[in-house]
Amino acid sequence: MDRINIIDFGSQYTQLIARKVREQKVYCQIIPCNAGTGKILEGNPSGLILSGGPSSLFDKNAPTIDAEIFSAGIPILGICYGMQLTALLLGGKVQRSREREYGHAILKLARNDSAGWLFSGMPDATQVWMSHGDSVLKAPPGFETIASTDNCRIAAMADKKRRIYGLQFHPEVAHTLNGHKMLSGFLFKVCGCKGDWTMDSIIEQSVQSIQEQAGKAKVVLGLSGGVDSSVAAVLISRAVGNQLHCIFVDNGLLRMNERQEVEKVFKKQFRIPLMTVDASKRFYSKLKNVQDPEKKRKIIGKEFIEVFAGAARKIGKVEFLAQGTIYPDVIESVSFKGPSATIKSHHNVGGLPKNMRSLKLIEPLRELFKDEVRQVGLSLGLPREMVMRHPFPGPGLAVRVLGEVSKERCDILRAADRIFIEEIRNAGWYDRISQALAVLLPVRAVGVMGDERTYQNVLALRAVNTTDFMTAEWTRLPDDLLARVSNRIVNEVKDINRVVYDISTKPPATIEWE
Repeated sequence: MDRINIIDFGSQYTQLIARKVREQKVYCQIIPCNAGTGKILEGNPSGLILSGGPSSLFDKNAPTIDAEIFSAGIPILGICYGMQLTALLLGGKVQRSREREYGHAILKLARNDSAGWLFSGMPDATQVWMSHGDSVLKAPPGFETIASTDNCRIAAMADKKRRIYGLQFHPEVAHTLNGHKMLSGFLFKVCGCKGDWTMDSIIEQSVQSIQEQAGKAKVVLGLSGGVDSSVAAVLISRAVGNQLHCIFVDNGLLRMNERQEVEKVFKKQFRIPLMTVDASKRFYSKLKNVQDPEKKRKIIGKEFIEVFAGAARKIGKVEFLAQGTIYPDVIESVSFKGPSATIKSHHNVGGLPKNMRSLKLIEPLRELFKDEVRQVGLSLGLPREMVMRHPFPGPGLAVRVLGEVSKERCDILRAADRIFIEEIRNAGWYDRISQALAVLLPVRAVGVMGDERTYQNVLALRAVNTTDFMTAEWTRLPDDLLARVSNRIVNEVKDINRVVYDISTKPPATIEWE
C-alpha cells in the first residue's frame, strides 16, 4: 500500500492536508517534525509533504529537520513554511517580508518543463490562498521558479530531477481553487501512488491485524452507542467473533430509547456478546446536589470506570481492552509542541483500576478520521441513523441538564430532545446540521396554559454548523420549523412552558452549554 508521510511544523492546516490526501484514496500519516529522520522515513513512504507552520525561520529555535531527507530519493512537497525550510536547507535564500501576505492571490504559472507534473491540466492563472510572512528570495541550486504572484516572485519552485517541489501558498484549503489538482499531480504523477486505499481495504487490513494481535484471547470493550465505539465493536467482532465482550453501562444520562436501540443492533443484528449494566440509580445518587460541570464530569468518569471494571471481572480472564480511539486523538498526543491537555480521559488506560492496567490495547480506528470511521461503519452494515448521528458528550445529559441532575430533570430533557431531533429529521434538516441539541436551563419562567398561571422550566434549543468544531455558526433553521418544535414541546412535555433558540457563535460561546 502506498503511503505519504506528512511532516508537521505546527500548521493549523496539517490535518486538512491529511484529509485531502486521503480523499484521493492514498494513505497518509502525520509525523511531528522533531520525531527524527528514522521516524520521518518510516514505512518506506512514496512521498513526503512538509506542512506549513506559525513560526518564522528567523525565530529562535525555529522547527527544522535533518537535510539528509532530501537525499533519500523520495519525492518531497514543501508547503509554505515547508517550502521556505526546503529552500534554506538546500542552499537557497529566505527573506523576512516587509508585509505579510495573507488572503487571496492570483498564481501565474511559468509553463516551463519543471512545472508539468504538478500543474498539469491547470489554467495559466488561478486563485490561491497565501498566509506567510517570510518568502524565498533565491531558489536553491537545481531549482526553477514555476509560478509567481504579484507580491511573491517565487510562489512555487521545482527540482524535477530530484522530484522536490515547493509551494508558498496552501493547496489544501478550499480558497485555492485548483489545489486538489496540484495535490493529485504530486501524489499520482510525482510519487506514483495508485489510489487503492479504500474502505474495503481498510476493513480487510484491520480484520487481519486484529486477528494477529488478539489470537484466541478475550477482548473487552466499553460500548457507549456512539459512532466510534460502535464501529470498533463491529470491526473487532468481524475479526474475532465471540472473543469480543461488550459492556454497555446505562448511567441514566442517555437519550430516549438509546439502551434499547443499542441492544437491538448489537445483540439481535450482529449477535455480539453484550452485557448491559443498569447503574442509573448509582449515578443519580452520586450526582445529587452537584451543579459544577467539571465535578459532574469527574464523578461520571470515576463511576463509569468502577462499574465497567466490575462488569469486566465477571467475563473471566481478559487480555485485551478495545477502545474507539480515532486519529485526531492520536495527532493531539504526538504534536511536536508536546501532548495536548485536552485528550479525552477515556482514551487513557491509566484511569483504570490496577488489575486492568496490564491489559493490552486494541484500537482499530486509531488511524482514521471521523468521516472515515463513519464510512467504515456504513460498509460494515451499521444503521445509518447510528453512524451518522450528531456528536453526544461523554457525560451525556448531565451537561445538558444545567444545575443539579436528577432522573426527573433528565426525563424532561429526554422527551424534549426527542421531539427536536424528530422534527428536524422530518423537515430534512438533520444531515444539514453538524450538531443539534436541547438544554434544560436551571431557571423557571411564568407562563399561561389553559387560562392558568404556570411557573415551569425553560428549554433552550441549539443547532450549529462547523467543519472542525473549533469554530461554529448557529444554524438558521426555518421559522415554521422552530415554531412547530416549540409548540410540540410545550404541549407534549410536562413542566416546560417556554422554549428559546440559541443564536451564539463559537467563539465566544461553546457548542455545548457546559
